[in-house]
Amino acid sequence: MVHFILWSTFLMSLAAGILLICFQDPPTSGLGVCFIIFSIGSGLYACWVNPRLGFCVKVLIKSLEPVSKFSDLNQPTYWTLGVGFMWMSLWILAVIGAINFYVPPLVIFALCLSLAWTTEVMRNVVNLTVSRVIALYYLRGMQSSTQFCFQRAMSINLGSACLGSLFVPSIEALRIVARALNLLKGEDEFLCCCAHCCLNVMESIFKYGNSWAYVQIAAYGKGFVLASQDTWELFRRQEMEDIVDSDMTSAICFLTGVCSGSICVIVVAAWTAKVQPPFTASISLLAFFVGYLMTRIAMAVPHACVSCYYACYAENPDNRLFDKTIKDRLLLIKTGRDVVVPTPRVPRRFTTSSSTVFTPSSSTA
Repeated sequence: MVHFILWSTFLMSLAAGILLICFQDPPTSGLGVCFIIFSIGSGLYACWVNPRLGFCVKVLIKSLEPVSKFSDLNQPTYWTLGVGFMWMSLWILAVIGAINFYVPPLVIFALCLSLAWTTEVMRNVVNLTVSRVIALYYLRGMQSSTQFCFQRAMSINLGSACLGSLFVPSIEALRIVARALNLLKGEDEFLCCCAHCCLNVMESIFKYGNSWAYVQIAAYGKGFVLASQDTWELFRRQEMEDIVDSDMTSAICFLTGVCSGSICVIVVAAWTAKVQPPFTASISLLAFFVGYLMTRIAMAVPHACVSCYYACYAENPDNRLFDKTIKDRLLLIKTGRDVVVPTPRVPRRFTTSSSTVFTPSSSTA
């Protein structure tokens, strides 16, 4: 299924780009070029991560095993998707009305940011619900009520969900920028120092705000910052930072959303080009945005299960519910028989290089 998601994203985004270019209109052509560039990048990414897919599939299968013990675990996702669909319907009406404002592009951009944050909160509410159910099963062997966990996520943990929805995407985006700076720093001493400084700052901030915190927020009711610190400290004690940094779950969820959005673009663009050709580019972009966000909400369940598998293992590795998947992986890494290549989400391989001291003599050499 992971292979299917990776290559479906490549094919669907490529098909959407070619379709938009075929309309031979400047806005649709520009949007189509963006889709084609992304499809090429996703294809290269699928080839690059191919050696890591085996471990990713093992963790995904193992982490989803407890789902079968809770027959109603998917119900919060269905309710959230329904609420999200109604909210997006109202949001589309707001976008149409924003055309009559004084500065339509600025208003529409603000509405897009608002929708992105709102749907991220919805996704994290589902994340917290599933995390509490699965985490209590791993840590205490409890069969928790999904409905009670959902109510708890909507009340006690809602503040942490809102805070995390605001900071986690921002932190992860800035980490990608820091990685790009390290790739482009060249031989210039000033750029080298700036790139290493930015990376070290983002590495420090990541410990105080990361997506792994939702497990401890759900299980213990901790605050977002404290849960982030405690969870990362657990990973550090178990020497799991390399494995966690190279986890592909977030990338798989992201690509699934892009694949769904591309399918929406193909359907909507073909219809709009026949009915309202001048609005093909704008409506296609809107359809992609809505399709991507709805799919991201639906992918909260597997994402939460994988997070619980890592975080609960780090808290109690001797739990009988865990097999030797992570332990064997750690052994292979320590003995040098396996090399962890991180995803762009968490660029750990630059951390070691940032610890080396830059000297003028090395630059001269």
